[in-house]
Amino acid sequence: MWRATIKGLLAKKVRLVLTALSVVLGIGFVAGTYVLTDTMNAAFDQLFSTTAQASDVTVRSVSAFTPEAGGPGGGGGEEREPVPASLLATVDQVPGVALAAGSVNGYAQFVDPATGDTIGGLGPPTLGLNWNAMSDSVLSLREGDQPQGPDEVVVDAATAEKYGLTVGAQIRILFVGKPREFTIVGVAGFGTADNLAGATLAIFDTPTAQTVLNKQGVFDAIEARGEAGVTPTQLRDAIQPVLPDKIEAVTTADVGAEQAALFRQALGFFQTALLVFAGVALFVGSFIIFNTFSIIVAQRTRELALLRALGASRRQVMVSVIAEAVLVGVLASAIGVLAGIGIAVGLKALLGVFGIDLPSTGVQVQMRTVVVSLVVGTVITTLAAIMPARRAASVSPIEALREGDQAAGHARGRGRRLALGGLVAGLGVASLLFGLFGSPDKAYLYVGLGAAVTFVGVAMLSPYAAGPVASVIGSPLSKIGASGSLGRRNAMRNPKRTARTASALMIGLGLVAMVAILASSLKASFDAALEKSLKADFTVATANFTPFSPDVATRIAAVPGVQAASAFRQAGFRVNGVSAFVTGIDPATILDVAALDSEQENLASLGPDGLLVSRKVADANGWSVGDAVQAAFPASGAHPLTISGILAEPGVVGDYAITLETYEGLFVQQLDSFVLVKLAPGTDIATAQLAMEAAVTDFGNVQVLDQATFREKQAGFIDQLLGLVTALLAMAIVIALFGIVNTLSLSIHERTRELGLLRAVGMSRRQTKAMVRAESVIIALFGALLGIAVGVFFGWAMQHSLEGQGVTELKIPVGTLLVYLILTAGAGVVAAIFPARRAAKLDILQAISYE
Repeated sequence: MWRATIKGLLAKKVRLVLTALSVVLGIGFVAGTYVLTDTMNAAFDQLFSTTAQASDVTVRSVSAFTPEAGGPGGGGGEEREPVPASLLATVDQVPGVALAAGSVNGYAQFVDPATGDTIGGLGPPTLGLNWNAMSDSVLSLREGDQPQGPDEVVVDAATAEKYGLTVGAQIRILFVGKPREFTIVGVAGFGTADNLAGATLAIFDTPTAQTVLNKQGVFDAIEARGEAGVTPTQLRDAIQPVLPDKIEAVTTADVGAEQAALFRQALGFFQTALLVFAGVALFVGSFIIFNTFSIIVAQRTRELALLRALGASRRQVMVSVIAEAVLVGVLASAIGVLAGIGIAVGLKALLGVFGIDLPSTGVQVQMRTVVVSLVVGTVITTLAAIMPARRAASVSPIEALREGDQAAGHARGRGRRLALGGLVAGLGVASLLFGLFGSPDKAYLYVGLGAAVTFVGVAMLSPYAAGPVASVIGSPLSKIGASGSLGRRNAMRNPKRTARTASALMIGLGLVAMVAILASSLKASFDAALEKSLKADFTVATANFTPFSPDVATRIAAVPGVQAASAFRQAGFRVNGVSAFVTGIDPATILDVAALDSEQENLASLGPDGLLVSRKVADANGWSVGDAVQAAFPASGAHPLTISGILAEPGVVGDYAITLETYEGLFVQQLDSFVLVKLAPGTDIATAQLAMEAAVTDFGNVQVLDQATFREKQAGFIDQLLGLVTALLAMAIVIALFGIVNTLSLSIHERTRELGLLRAVGMSRRQTKAMVRAESVIIALFGALLGIAVGVFFGWAMQHSLEGQGVTELKIPVGTLLVYLILTAGAGVVAAIFPARRAAKLDILQAISYE
């Protein structure tokens, strides 16, 4: 039996390749995700180990709270207060310290001299640093000299190469305060890397860095290197006693380990997101594998029956089919690991197209990647083949050796399959809705499981719709000739096969349609919120909605005709231990630019300890005006706030708001997210816009947008995210299209004699190709219609579940969904190219005599 299984596998090489391809692509996505994130982790580890070589001990302020206490994201990253510069002399005098140096860092963003646009900002940070006595151990000059004056800067090698920055050139740099012009005096790398994990680096001498980064009289940290024979731990213990309260000495190795852990934590979310898309691809691939083995078993009924007649047991037949699946799974998974390296490069390039630059180093393929890929690919392939294998083992030898179509036997159990399919679909919908609306712990698990089970249920029910729907879809094709009519009948006569093939495409199109509906609903909700709450004439923001200098608002406010320029800042904090975002607002100007529907309109009461909250948040926590709230901030720690007002609608403010003055005292980073501008009555709008644009020319890609243009920009940003998600889902759609290729190729093998007879009675090669193309288009459109129907339901459910987060409008992008249908029909034509050529090339005499 083993010999027969292997020979049977090798005898059908095309079938083997087509079956394995869906596994290769799905596992390639999984392996590519691990390779990409492992490579990024290695890059961070390499950089942090380089940093640790410069010093032995780091002196810094104690963190108010760390991300481990509540996780990253809305809770804010780790921020620390600076330490007094006078502490440097104290540390330097500690016995055992060979060298001590202060370091500062902060926001410093280059402006491209060629285009006037800012460099970086979306993804890795734009950092300003000082070159101190220890920098030679970390920073390596590739060209030029160290910075030594108030107008000199060294740039990182990656930025210099990408944007053509050379020694001696002038460059403008943006800070929290006013922009300044500098002369590039050197190009440096960060150790052997060209920059720090993708961040842009502007490096100044220490006095200049303290001035431009607003760190006069302080350092962010003090680095100390020990004398020969003094270990980092000994040096740490020697330094700690001389430090004041809330200042700590930590070994630099521990600091590097902390930073690496934080990056790994962030990468864990990124990795999980990519693995979700890989899981979708594998889920689609499992449908293809199941369908393929079902067709193969049906085609090999007589062959398997002959084995039974010669003495093979049911168990041997079943094991034979499963063994074939295991061999395909192992082979395809191994190839998938190799493909994963190329897919990792492709994923990095894809994310780069959408402005997400990722750090990288030599490609990392860990044993975990190989083992997980092989196990997952083999298990999924094997599980998908179990039901077809059981069906193969259940066929009676005598029944299978009969001539004629065995399809009649499949009519048994229609009612049972219908009931089971309805039950599975119902359970899936129930789990999905419970996850979205029931507020359980780990709701995403219920949503994901519900979506997967719903797809399975719909796939089980789809054969009952395949015949009638294929008839309707194929009606226009049947009117253009015999080829179209035959293609339509081929799709109708085996509704199970048509449905199984279309189900794989249904999953990909369903998720794409859901994302499109959610994106359209987001845009519609955003427009509705702006229409309701915005009174401003202009919005000032960067092209990619990254933070910018508060000096922009100051310049805008000074433009003649501007009645109010109200700045907004946003950052993460914690309320009663729960992560959230807070907005810094100016009470003196916000009512000029926004309509705040508040239960207490007098914003004058929003003082240093005041907090505005939305009605939704207040109701959820049982809060009312005057209640005390326990809040914690990254740099300053615990800071109790008192509710000054409750907003009926969050609008542009969000769920939590404090004054800008309070914001400045609680956060280290002071950058505006956007500025809303209201013109004085009678001001010429066009003239005022030109004047404001001239006022912010120095700030690179800061733009002055009227409200119509701002909405277009925001919609474009949402469309960009939609494009990224759709591109990542495209792998599942590609696998589904290979499923159509596979099904058609196998069906042509099954219909060899039939095709020979058609050719014998006068059907041309061109007509044969057209018939196969027609069947492919019908299958593709059936899958697309199923997918869009499921996607509309998922989109509705997602929008309603997010109503509390501001997604109040449901909008179904009919035009976009129609485009998807048209593209799917075209994809069906492409998928039919290989099977159609194969059908047209069949030798007529051999086909007629084929048995």
